[in-house]
Amino acid sequence: MGSPTKRVAFHTLGCKLNFSETSTISHEFIRHGFEKVDYRERADIYVLNTCSVTENADKEARKIIRRFKRRNPQSSIAVIGCYAQLKPYDIALIEGVDLVLGAEEKFNLLTYLDSISLDGYPKVIRSEIEHVHKFVPSYSSGERTRSFLKIQDGCDYTCSFCTIPLARGESRSDNIENTMKIAMKVAETNTREIVLTGVNIGDFGKGSNETFIDLIQQLDTLDELDRIRISSIEPNLLTNDIIEFCAGSQKFMPHFHVPLQSGSDKILSAMRRRYKRSLYEDRVTKIKSAIPDACIGVDVIVGFPGETHDDFLDTYNFLNEIDVSYLHVFTYSERHDTIANKMHKDVSREIRLERSRMLHILSEKKRRYFQNQFIKRERPVLFEHMKNGKIIGHTDNYIKVKVDYCPNLINTIQTVRLTINHGDNMYGALFD
Repeated sequence: MGSPTKRVAFHTLGCKLNFSETSTISHEFIRHGFEKVDYRERADIYVLNTCSVTENADKEARKIIRRFKRRNPQSSIAVIGCYAQLKPYDIALIEGVDLVLGAEEKFNLLTYLDSISLDGYPKVIRSEIEHVHKFVPSYSSGERTRSFLKIQDGCDYTCSFCTIPLARGESRSDNIENTMKIAMKVAETNTREIVLTGVNIGDFGKGSNETFIDLIQQLDTLDELDRIRISSIEPNLLTNDIIEFCAGSQKFMPHFHVPLQSGSDKILSAMRRRYKRSLYEDRVTKIKSAIPDACIGVDVIVGFPGETHDDFLDTYNFLNEIDVSYLHVFTYSERHDTIANKMHKDVSREIRLERSRMLHILSEKKRRYFQNQFIKRERPVLFEHMKNGKIIGHTDNYIKVKVDYCPNLINTIQTVRLTINHGDNMYGALFD
């Protein structure tokens, strides 16, 4: 009798990029005969792909590791991702961890599993980040309707609050020819929508004669794909050419996520961002001029060292005035080895939380106002899943929509009349 099939479970924290990489690594396990199970089930091997953007991400990782071990005390636990690159020896001290792999090593996880120590001591395998140069293409699968396609990795920016360059290394990407081959693989899986992901995707092709707009022009020719989204792009890299191309494309969705971080030029300078708020305002104006129905999402940080009440009001008033659709609000979190952590101009925890609360309320108002514009209008919706007797999907301009359950519509694009605005989503009716 052969030995039983080993069960492996994966759990991912953080960004879409992490999800694409976890999926690629899990495919390798399946190809080698492992049974992939949900991370909430009992498994022989648990793999945690970590984020380390905030202190909360680190805490969440530690909590999940302990939960894995309670689920199966005999299991092996491997930790990969940004937290593993930044704090490998801290992770190795967590009871139950067997293997910690850095940024360069994580795609060879299967090989390194054999090096897990039988004496119970965790193994740490990690290259210094300045030696990490390889680009490994990845894409997520399993959602059926949508896939996150990694087109770029690393970052050459030196934002004073950010650990990502320390965790992922220099900016790098594949060439367009190879990226198109991966995109074709994704299209062959019956995925209806691709989301282009990376750390700084506008930097695609850096060091070559290829650029991000060259890539999206090629992707636009893929007949097998219905929809393509740009996940997040820096305002200084979001050119008029990119906006105008997306405006004329049937495949690229009218949805942009453009990080701002602060509406105060003083704080933007302290953050070492590569633009002033006037440029950001110009980008929003250009998008809305070219694509009036476009959804625009914003990343913003509150409580950065030295942020005064007036600085925060600059941010609040700026966001209130410009035509954006929703906010992703981050409360500043001290990160070791960053320039901001040495500034010693701390904003109290209470003030940070109050400013975050104010921006969350503003975001709800922005989203409701944006969605109100589409009441009684028709939009194409890609239906993704079912919940509580409704099927749920997103419009081309990223409005979450619920309609009465009809199972054969999942993974199809249907015209829907939007009827009621519930703030976090809209109700709709199929339009005959």
